[in-house]
Amino acid sequence: MAVQKCTLNKSVTAETRMQVAGFDWDEGNRSKCQKHGVSPAAIEDIFRRPIAVLPDPLHSKSEERFKAIGRTDEGRGIFVVFTFRTRRGKRLIRPISARRMHKREMEDYEKETATLQKR
Repeated sequence: MAVQKCTLNKSVTAETRMQVAGFDWDEGNRSKCQKHGVSPAAIEDIFRRPIAVLPDPLHSKSEERFKAIGRTDEGRGIFVVFTFRTRRGKRLIRPISARRMHKREMEDYEKETATLQKR
């Protein structure tokens, strides 16, 4: 599975491809995401389309974590904190937490993606 990644911030804009085999789900991360009203299917959906991915150094003490924002096929804005895990030699996305995006986050995301599409 190739996941498109756009890193967006004020100083750097880059577009790369991450090669991942899928997602690492268990009861712990599945229930934490669902508690905030986001299903595993919605999370997997945003990783199949262009998303904004930013490092999360404040929460990367024991492992490198990232923040991702994107829209589902239905247009719902989702914010996901995730890390990568390797299982049986395969690189997986492990969602840690997810929630619906706030209005301001959606506005910023839409401005940044519009700027990227013009390039």
